Amino acid sequence: MGEMGLRERKKQRMYQAVSETAIGLFLEKGFDAVSVAEIAAAAEISKPTLFRYFPAKEDLVLYRFADHEDEAARVVAGRAEGESVIGALRAHFLDGLRRRDPVTGLNDHPAVHAFYRLLYGTPSLVARLYGYLERSEVALAEALGGGLDARLAAGQIVAVRRILAEENWRRIAAGEEVDEVYGDAVATAERAFEQLGRGLPGLA
Repeated sequence: MGEMGLRERKKQRMYQAVSETAIGLFLEKGFDAVSVAEIAAAAEISKPTLFRYFPAKEDLVLYRFADHEDEAARVVAGRAEGESVIGALRAHFLDGLRRRDPVTGLNDHPAVHAFYRLLYGTPSLVARLYGYLERSEVALAEALGGGLDARLAAGQIVAVRRILAEENWRRIAAGEEVDEVYGDAVATAERAFEQLGRGLPGLA
């Protein structure tokens, strides 16, 4: 059991190391200007090994979101007894804003800023991001019990979270200070989750 744990930890470290190496090269030279062979050489692994970890070049960037892919589903599954689905997701998003979690878009650290410029400025990465969002919807729908109604609800919830984060990022990228945006970000999130609750009364 412990040996399996060690192998899994080594595997995760490999994922992270190769992803960070690739992102560093992309930030330096541009996504399209960096070849997979160059990334493999910089990470000191072979191309076949790299593709075993990352089936597509874009996955090297999206790996940074890996922990967040089923985040909404985990929030729903782990909510307190008596707490509504919408209430739990709202509280989680507001906590993310308070913590300046990069996934909420409310973060102006230079490295985070550069990463989002890379992500949203590269069409193939934006396209790959939608696959990530789709998997988030699937995981959330399963946490909501499955079926068409759950899928419809999950789609709305994931879309709201994405749009809130993109709006925060847009304002930060335009030069606004994080602390200036924070108040509006909270108010907008409150309003968005209130609207979700009205549209999904069974989850509010």
